[in-house]
Amino acid sequence: MKKNFSNLKLILVEPSGPLNVGSVARLCSNFEVEELRIVSPKCDIFSLESRKMALKGQKFIDHCKLFESLEKAIFDCDLVLASSGRIDVSKDSFFESSEDICNWILSYKKINNLAIIFGREDRGLTNSELLLANKTFNIPTSLNNPSLNLSHAVSIVLYELNKSSKRNSNRELEVFNLASSKQIHDSFVEIEEMLLGVGYLLKHTSKAKINKFKNYILRANTSMHEMNVLRGIVHQINWFLNSSNRK
Repeated sequence: MKKNFSNLKLILVEPSGPLNVGSVARLCSNFEVEELRIVSPKCDIFSLESRKMALKGQKFIDHCKLFESLEKAIFDCDLVLASSGRIDVSKDSFFESSEDICNWILSYKKINNLAIIFGREDRGLTNSELLLANKTFNIPTSLNNPSLNLSHAVSIVLYELNKSSKRNSNRELEVFNLASSKQIHDSFVEIEEMLLGVGYLLKHTSKAKINKFKNYILRANTSMHEMNVLRGIVHQINWFLNSSNRK
């Protein structure tokens, strides 16, 4: 697969079916995924069922990395994408098609570490988990039966990515400088603490309000430099507040 990125990490959050895990491992082999990561599995991912489904993808089961939380699973990724098939997400959520997402990825000159997250078979990803991603996407399906099997969803996304990577584009390639998921997450931890300290936010409603702001930043394709400017403002305000309190 010709790609403008390396080290594709495919992340499953709390998978409950060993057959799905095995099928996804096989897809990792089919589409040259670099690494399979699993967050808090709810089944025996090393079972005979899983291995039988994996076939030539068994190495992805043998060498998969396990994590206790999604935050830890994406710690080294500079671009994070999340899939959602849920219809009960926040009204502020914004989803793009998998095809548009794949074309967007290919418009960048280089991406060092790309992560694609897939949620639980029964309920997908939570709103908070979706906000850990730079972009979220869904796969359009029938309104009468919108939910796809986990491994089927993975196959469609990897296929779209593979198809897009082979398409010649005349667009001038951009320099990849989006703020990473970790940079945005760490910045908003500081922003929330500051706004709680000055009384703008209340503890019982702070998460909801911060998530609205965070969602706006994600949709704006905020760059690393822009995020650093915002973080610098927060640091300066905190310094001023601490200095005033000492007088």
